Amino acid sequence: QVHLVESGGGWVQPGGSLRLSCTASGSIWSIYPLAWYRQAPGNQRELVAAITDGGSTNYADSVKGRFTVSRDNAKNTMYLQMHSLKPEDTAVYYCNTDPYFDSNWGQGTQVTVSS
Repeated sequence: QVHLVESGGGWVQPGGSLRLSCTASGSIWSIYPLAWYRQAPGNQRELVAAITDGGSTNYADSVKGRFTVSRDNAKNTMYLQMHSLKPEDTAVYYCNTDPYFDSNWGQGTQVTVSS
C-alpha cells in the first residue's frame, strides 16, 4: 500500500492554469506506472493522464494538448500541469498507480473552473 497526498487544486477561471502535485510515501513509488484520475459529480472516475516509470505518457483525448504529466522519482512526486482549463475540467483529481489499486486512493484535490 502506498500513501498518496494530492495538492494544488483550487478555483480558476476558464483559460487559466493550475499545477497539481502528488506525493507518495515509500521508495517503491519509482517503479510503478502512475496516473492522474478525476471524478466530477455524477460521473465515474476517469483516467486523465498516465506516465510510466520510464517517462512515457498517455492522455485522455479531452485533455491532450492542454495537460502535461511528469514525475520526479527522487522526490516521490508526480505533477499535472493544466493549461487552458475548461468548466468541464471541474472535478476532484486523484493520483494512483496505473492500473490503480483501491487501497491507494487518497483524498484528492478539488479543481473548479468557472467564471
